[in-house]
Amino acid sequence: MKTLAFFNNKGGVGKTTLIYHLSWMFAELGQRVLAVDLDPQANLSAMMLSEAMLYEKVEDKLSLVEAFRPLIKGIGDIQPAHIEPITSNIDLLIGNLELSSFEDRFSDSWAKCLDKQEPAFRFTSAFHRIIQEAAARVEANYVLIDVGPNLGSINRAALIASNYIIFPVAADLFSVQGMSNVGKTVGDWSEEWRERQRKNPDRDIVLPNPETMMQPLGYVVSQHGLRERRPVKAYQNWANKIPFIYQRDILHHENAVEGLSIEEDENCLSLLKHYRSLMAMAMEVNKPVFLLKPADGAIGAHLEGVRRAYDDFKILSNIILDKLNSLSPQ
Repeated sequence: MKTLAFFNNKGGVGKTTLIYHLSWMFAELGQRVLAVDLDPQANLSAMMLSEAMLYEKVEDKLSLVEAFRPLIKGIGDIQPAHIEPITSNIDLLIGNLELSSFEDRFSDSWAKCLDKQEPAFRFTSAFHRIIQEAAARVEANYVLIDVGPNLGSINRAALIASNYIIFPVAADLFSVQGMSNVGKTVGDWSEEWRERQRKNPDRDIVLPNPETMMQPLGYVVSQHGLRERRPVKAYQNWANKIPFIYQRDILHHENAVEGLSIEEDENCLSLLKHYRSLMAMAMEVNKPVFLLKPADGAIGAHLEGVRRAYDDFKILSNIILDKLNSLSPQ
């Protein structure tokens, strides 16, 4: 089982939509997927369930935050999280806005790990342990984790629970700057966790392994502003800065190559189209774009767009799966 987080410090890059569609395509390809919503905005859960159903699940105390209750109350450790079945091959750990209230507790626990305090290690590793237990329960092949677009303590705890990170990015100033910021911060978090992990006073607590966490897998560029299927000039200018920024700031290559295009860069997993009206249609019926039917409104040119979307996401999914399978099993 491998865990894959999707992260950029800049919002609006299509991160949650990407995770949603990859979850469905991984399932189409025969993989068992556990989707984990660790973004307090819970947009992935709303996509998977609908907003109305998400509200009901949270009210019924079926969101992921319930697994924290014993820890929060100081009466025990984590408890197994509710797993919400979406399809026969997709399960979900449901997000909740209440997760945002844990920010200070995660920050405090991170600091107290340096003092070898056992409760601090239990809280800091809670996401990791909740995910591992849930994934084992459903026999998931892959865990896809959604996190918010920030560099806070919740995301730090979420990302150390991942083996790999994919960086969704748009070809604009703020998205590219966001990827640069993330690279330095993730590197710092990795070193800080390595130091803390050695101070664990209780070897029975299963902690994230600093040798196998937060490894960069590549980036996905969302395409906006296409003209006759070709990027406009402003898009292309920013897009061609991404390979150098990724090599320099994410991979920390001292000999990062300038002038490499995204089409030439092996770290670029995909140039993903923006499906415009199809995306709105898909959200209305709680389906991925590539599974829309004529009964959903996908007729004529829309139906051709659905077929193209299926091919695009299948190609991207196979690229990701092949890359993961070429790496050491976790």
